[in-house]
Amino acid sequence: MTSPTDIKRDPYNLVVLDMAGTTVADGGLVEQAFSAAAQRLGVQPGSDEHTRQLAYVRATMGESKISVFRYLFGDEDRAQYANTAFEEAYGELVDGGRIAPLPGAREAVERLAAEGRTVALTTGFARTTQDAILAALGWQDLVPLTLCPADAGGRGRPFPDMVLAAFLRTGAVDDVRRTVVAGDTSYDMLSGVRSGAGIVAGVLTGAHDRDQLARHGATHVLGSVAELPDLIARAEA
Repeated sequence: MTSPTDIKRDPYNLVVLDMAGTTVADGGLVEQAFSAAAQRLGVQPGSDEHTRQLAYVRATMGESKISVFRYLFGDEDRAQYANTAFEEAYGELVDGGRIAPLPGAREAVERLAAEGRTVALTTGFARTTQDAILAALGWQDLVPLTLCPADAGGRGRPFPDMVLAAFLRTGAVDDVRRTVVAGDTSYDMLSGVRSGAGIVAGVLTGAHDRDQLARHGATHVLGSVAELPDLIARAEA
């Protein structure tokens, strides 16, 4: 039987990282792609409706994009059309070289792997967009597992499904409390908390600020993901 002392001694060997805003800088491409998608459905940039919708997109950064479009456009057909248009627009922007790793992100992932930890990358985008981002960065082989909402039963953040899918698929830890989750949005924090992860780290390189991250359950708030390996090392000391 595992005792509380054993749990404390066990390493944090599963690290689940968000992509855009946490490990990847996309320079506001989400908002640009949203505007392109909304315009296809007749929502003109500069209109009151566009302003309202864009505010909702900003507030729900980190959530599965199809869920956002279901809320904004109501019926499923319009939501699916908007989501497809968004993914196409985002993919075109990624192909145009408008994306880069955040400083220290790749080095942090490589250090975590060298320490024997399993790293998974997650996103609220569709698989095609996630793959386009990985290809643009040359990250196809950086980690052993990448997950989008469809890979975890279709539910993205704030549900814990992607974190739990990483836990089940990798077998990297025996106790979900030895999982680390890091992200830049309140939805990342909620997903981590609901999964039971022992460390839920917010980073200040993306959509939400320190107060938002803390209010939604961050156990730690970091300047960037580059600080995460040291945080984990301290937690294990």
